[in-house]
Amino acid sequence: MNQNSRSAEIQHVKMTIPARWLPIWSVVAAFGTYFCMYAFRKPFTAAGYEGMNYGGLGFKTILVTSQVFGYMLSKFIGVKVISELNPEHRSRAIIVLILGAQLSLILFALTPLPYNAIMLFFNGLSLGMIFGLVLGFLEGRRNTEALTAGLCASFILADGMTKSVGGYFMKMGVDQISMPALAGFLFLGPMFFFVWMLSKIPAPSAEDQKARNHRSSMNRNDRRQFFRKYAAGLIPLMVCYLLITVMRSIRADFAAELWKDLGTSGQPAVFTRSEFYVTICVMLASGLSIFIHNNRIAFFLSLGNSIVGSMLIIIAAVGWNQGFIEDGFMLMVLLGLGLYLPYVSVHTTVFERFLAMTRDKGNIGYLMYLADAFGYLGYVAVMICRNYFGAPDQLLNFFLLTCIVLGAISMLCLAISMIAFRKIKVAPDLV
Repeated sequence: MNQNSRSAEIQHVKMTIPARWLPIWSVVAAFGTYFCMYAFRKPFTAAGYEGMNYGGLGFKTILVTSQVFGYMLSKFIGVKVISELNPEHRSRAIIVLILGAQLSLILFALTPLPYNAIMLFFNGLSLGMIFGLVLGFLEGRRNTEALTAGLCASFILADGMTKSVGGYFMKMGVDQISMPALAGFLFLGPMFFFVWMLSKIPAPSAEDQKARNHRSSMNRNDRRQFFRKYAAGLIPLMVCYLLITVMRSIRADFAAELWKDLGTSGQPAVFTRSEFYVTICVMLASGLSIFIHNNRIAFFLSLGNSIVGSMLIIIAAVGWNQGFIEDGFMLMVLLGLGLYLPYVSVHTTVFERFLAMTRDKGNIGYLMYLADAFGYLGYVAVMICRNYFGAPDQLLNFFLLTCIVLGAISMLCLAISMIAFRKIKVAPDLV
């Protein structure tokens, strides 16, 4: 069978999914794939690694920093790879990267302390491009926001649930070094199934492309021209995303320590319960934007939604410090809601509607990975500096102060970005 015949056959198989079931199929495939990915990334953070210090740094800080540094480097590589990758290679790339991440966790369990920390660098390096690969199956469609909201629900819920899995393994007597690899093995089978589902999703229809613009790969010159054209609005937006990423990552990677400071340690299910409420609210706020057909209006409403989230971060942190909020569970839910409103808006709506509004050549992968690369670069810097902002048991105070300062700067950046983007001329057929 020649290559053209094989491609035609593959396309035919993809189109066998009934149109009315395609959105559900796509959401389940994307949600499941990225949910399973978190099982290879987050369970190790459920452990405290108490009493393990090397070179003046806590072992958990070393592990988180090592993984995030690999994740960050993967984002920089992804600016090129994800924006240029042929869509036909996405599924295969996901499988290869996941297997690489699991191998890193196995070597983490087998390598002597503290040298096993380097294995989490390779783990992060493998996992950093998964989101862009999955997102590529969903972008450029009339219901992209709803589909991507389902995808984003996975990393909110999975963040808590995979920590719970790690916590339950340790309660069963599994040591905290072997636990991450066991959690990964548990999710390998489901991961393969969901990636198969992704591979059956057809390309956007002609109607999708008319409404949201055709999404194409970008070479180096395309990326340079695009950024220069919109730099005045993109730079403050990406600074805001950097700050939100820093706050979100501290809350996610040091959740066990934050909950302990709030008096709820030893309860693995609390990770899942708090993120469930956050997920419901954020998904409703983001997914409903599919009912706004005007791309310009949807774009600016998503920026406004992000400003509301930044305000909520400040209100929650100040409220706790001033005694207006006394329940630790409510504090974590409010902070999660405030952080994920702008974070998910960028993933679901901001860049999607920006490309649809401008009709310029491009894809979400380029914009997301440009933002993520600098976001995680900032987080690596914070993780290194955190040890010099007080004792380890002062993490909650450090985090709340960070939320107040960075939340205020985020609001300012979003306002500047909105002003700059108001000058963009909308494509005539979308006005």
